[in-house]
Amino acid sequence: MTKPSENSVIIIGAGHNGLICAIYLSIAGYKVRVLEAQDVAGGGAVTSEFAPGFKISGLAHLFHGLDPEILKDIGMQSTNFELGPEIKTIALATNGNHLLIGKDSVNGAGLSDEDKQTYKEFKQEYFGFAKALKPLLMNKPPRLKNMDKADKFTFAKLGWGLRFGLGVDAMREFLRVGGINIYDVLNEKIGNSHLKGAISVDAVMGHHMGPRTPTTVLTYLTRLNGEAQGNLSTPKNGMGRVTELLVNCAEANGVEIQCGSTVKKILIDEGKAIGVELDSGEQYKAPLIVSNADAKSTFLKMIDVCELDAMFAQRINTTRTHGSVAKFHFALDGLPEFSGLEAADLGNRMLIAPDMRYVEHAFNHAKYKEFSTKPVIEIIFPSVHDDSLAPPGRHVMSVLATFAPYDLKNGWGEQARQEFTSVVLKSIEKYAPGITSKIIASELITPIDIENKFKISGGHWHHGEMTIDQSFMMRPIHGVAQYNTPIEGLFLCGATAHPGGGITGIPGRNAAKRISSLARAG
Repeated sequence: MTKPSENSVIIIGAGHNGLICAIYLSIAGYKVRVLEAQDVAGGGAVTSEFAPGFKISGLAHLFHGLDPEILKDIGMQSTNFELGPEIKTIALATNGNHLLIGKDSVNGAGLSDEDKQTYKEFKQEYFGFAKALKPLLMNKPPRLKNMDKADKFTFAKLGWGLRFGLGVDAMREFLRVGGINIYDVLNEKIGNSHLKGAISVDAVMGHHMGPRTPTTVLTYLTRLNGEAQGNLSTPKNGMGRVTELLVNCAEANGVEIQCGSTVKKILIDEGKAIGVELDSGEQYKAPLIVSNADAKSTFLKMIDVCELDAMFAQRINTTRTHGSVAKFHFALDGLPEFSGLEAADLGNRMLIAPDMRYVEHAFNHAKYKEFSTKPVIEIIFPSVHDDSLAPPGRHVMSVLATFAPYDLKNGWGEQARQEFTSVVLKSIEKYAPGITSKIIASELITPIDIENKFKISGGHWHHGEMTIDQSFMMRPIHGVAQYNTPIEGLFLCGATAHPGGGITGIPGRNAAKRISSLARAG
């Protein structure tokens, strides 16, 4: 058992938020040890071999870039991530009339000049909304009563951004749409049904929601916040390269990272966190414990129930954390042919989402604990930009398929896995005839697999739904939204905390800032 020092910190989990939190705290003068259950740091943002010679990014497979403020703070602003060329979105059509969608432009057969202009105006308007939310995202969420100076200042910056950054009319529009669904908004703003289908995917991907679900405008804005960081891309050597650079930065700042160390228990004495115990029985002591794990894992698995208020435990237990996205990895003996696309086009992100009704009907299955028979599918070929991921002349295909519920009615047994794989491949075959014959090997990661492999309760990519009742000062629940918890000395720093999921690093950064501010105040 290690003896604690007054400024020592233990961080549970070496995902990107845990690493960023560790770097900030180390720079602030803390002695930081990070304990990671996996054999390699990175959490879901890793690169691994799924078949001999074929490598793929773990969960996240596309990257907008970390927040520039974070990169500056930790001294990585000049780091070359080797992101590769900008990736656009191709909304696939069975008749070959695909749409090529960029940040504020769209092209394709069947689009009128009005369609192109309304899309540009829509993106400009909603980028403005996302920008106005930035002060709220980059600070601890303010309390609605008993506010301190920091809470008041955050509200002031938010109000200023809404009123003067947007203007009166845009502010009123933001307040009107902020809590409603993306389905109604897109029907108001956009005429082309195919384009609406593609946009709606960005509001629901990773969530147990359809376009008609309330507050999907909010989830769309969180997506735009990531999009505002930089161009969509696939990092050279996969997402693992991003966390590798974070590991290097952490170690350069004196952070000790210990992989293969699963935390079984957070040690508590008289309501105060004093250390952790590993599966091996080894214990480490520290006056500050920071969990990068999700809230359910932290409070309901690592802490004895007797240490928690019963109502608090119940509220944590009832947060919605069931994932609905499955990820496929395919090793291919060559690049497939998509009808109406050139080989160079396959370096982009491709979507199967013909219209919003299709997306909503795909979600309907998940409501009844069934996987979709006509799933929404996102496809990328990262090896088009990075030949290090596959042997010469061969390729890897990464596919996100939704909806595939965590709590599948009859479970994710072998039969269900084979059936869903068949459904997904048949869907892709409509656009890329013969692609199945090119498959050498494959891997399916269901939400159950995500839970088991990445230690995420419910297999939810974002550690829980990001609806308005589980966001901001309600994330993960009211009373634990400012990173500190009812257990003295225990903090949250992962996607379970404000502002939620995505490869942004903001939860880790905000948690470190909160810990440092409390130390100064104390």
